[in-house]
Amino acid sequence: MSLSAEAIRAIADELAAADRDRTLIPRITARHPEATVDDAYAIQGIWRDGRIAAGRRLVGRKIGLTSRAMQQATGISEPDYGVMFDDTVWESGARIPHDRFSNVRIEVELAFVLSAPLEGPHCTLFDVLRATEYVTPALEILNSHVELEGRTIVDTISDNAAYGGLVLGGSPTRPDDVDLRWVSALLYRNETIEETGVAAGVLNHPGTGVAWLANKLHQHGARLEAGEIVLAGSFTRPVWIDRGDSVLADYGPMGAISCRFV
Repeated sequence: MSLSAEAIRAIADELAAADRDRTLIPRITARHPEATVDDAYAIQGIWRDGRIAAGRRLVGRKIGLTSRAMQQATGISEPDYGVMFDDTVWESGARIPHDRFSNVRIEVELAFVLSAPLEGPHCTLFDVLRATEYVTPALEILNSHVELEGRTIVDTISDNAAYGGLVLGGSPTRPDDVDLRWVSALLYRNETIEETGVAAGVLNHPGTGVAWLANKLHQHGARLEAGEIVLAGSFTRPVWIDRGDSVLADYGPMGAISCRFV
């Protein structure tokens, strides 16, 4: 790592304050151009441990920047991951407070719910499919606490991969009951279609992203546990959401998700 322990903790404290106050902080890499990916995960780890110490429960992980659509939208070419807590999960049909977030964008994803642990360093797609109890449609709410212009992967990882929340819905499906590559979705905002996508856009198979995460976590001395929810990555570009907007994602045979930001 390139940053001192003091600098890492100071940035984590800045991000915690930004989350609390619904504000943005200046780009980390503009102030610390020497910061590395390892520094970023260390910052995220301090932020995560602080939330757990405050009583929040970790329920899963999100993977970001796994599809060409998202990489082109952000100019970042390497996946990243963040953590998800119990108080950031909503069910389909929820009315979600818009002012809970600094900003809101929506992504279309699949969520893998694990029935067995997954551990690297040699986790494969087949390991993921064996360990998955079911896959279900999901919307990720992106919420950035770092100014958006010019962000690098160091900025996004430090900011918990810009995770804000998760909306679950649709029809939970066994992974061997459907070809997950061909799951598709139509994303509507205020009854107007905004994005479409196919899950193969995530590394040719959304389960490949989960395998990547298990192997990445092994580098950090961790693993995915039974019962965890893993957001496999978006297969559409993010859509900006304003207060009062309604959102509908139609996954065809796998059902639909709706929510409204109030």
